[in-house]
Amino acid sequence: MRHRVAGRKLGRRTEHREATLQNIVVELLTHERVTTTEAKARSARTLAERIITKGRSGSVHDRRLAMALLTDKHALRRLFDEIGPRYADRNGGYTRIMKLMPRKGDAAAMAMLELVE
Repeated sequence: MRHRVAGRKLGRRTEHREATLQNIVVELLTHERVTTTEAKARSARTLAERIITKGRSGSVHDRRLAMALLTDKHALRRLFDEIGPRYADRNGGYTRIMKLMPRKGDAAAMAMLELVE
């Protein structure tokens, strides 16, 4: 039984799932929107919200925590220089999930994860 077990497995092993979500968050911070399946978007949203909250303060401790998650230095710099200060007044809710048409090949539910303006 899965009582009170949080998160989605996404049909992957732990390492593969974590790497997939990290890549989605890096692409979100780089391009400000990413199209993926709805389940992956919902899982990546929580990770993105937490990392943007760290980007708001810009302390050394938060930078090191963000470096542990983000593999791209360009995305890390963009997080602390542009995205974090943009959401300095906002208390959460930095991302939006918009549902799209099903994918043609397998009819998977698709969604666009984007940063709120």
